[in-house]
Amino acid sequence: MKLKRSHTTGARALGRDPEAWLAFGLGTGLVPYAPGTWGAVLGLPLAWGLHLGGPIVYVVATLAIVFAGIRLCGHTARRLGVHDHPGINFDEVAGQLVACAVAPLNWRWFLLAFLLFRFFDILKPGPIRWLDKHLGGGLGIMTDDVAAGAAAGLLVWLLRFAIK
Repeated sequence: MKLKRSHTTGARALGRDPEAWLAFGLGTGLVPYAPGTWGAVLGLPLAWGLHLGGPIVYVVATLAIVFAGIRLCGHTARRLGVHDHPGINFDEVAGQLVACAVAPLNWRWFLLAFLLFRFFDILKPGPIRWLDKHLGGGLGIMTDDVAAGAAAGLLVWLLRFAIK
């Protein structure tokens, strides 16, 4: 039986499942309006903190989060019976980390990375849309957001050098 894609369905299904709570961005995925945006917002202080640890810490932690997200999001999607339930926003957290990877530790650059990431994540141009449509499971849930984060990060990186 397929469950409806409502946020209340997600809340009921989460119960005491710690993996599902992580996949729902510590509960931010239960916000009825723009749960993906709230997941990306959750990624901003995490990105800031990882930047303070240095580039190696940032890369290792981001890779760990991306690979953990494949399992977390896949598990939760299977549990809900819905591929990429709107409340699953751990993928947005990971995508935001990718977008902020090359941003200087400055709120303006982080804001730019956030806005560009949301732009690419929502519109899903070209290859990002293809990934979203053709990959399934946790890998499919995560990959389009990581690609949107990479596109946003690339623009941030290019703008950093264009402004100098």
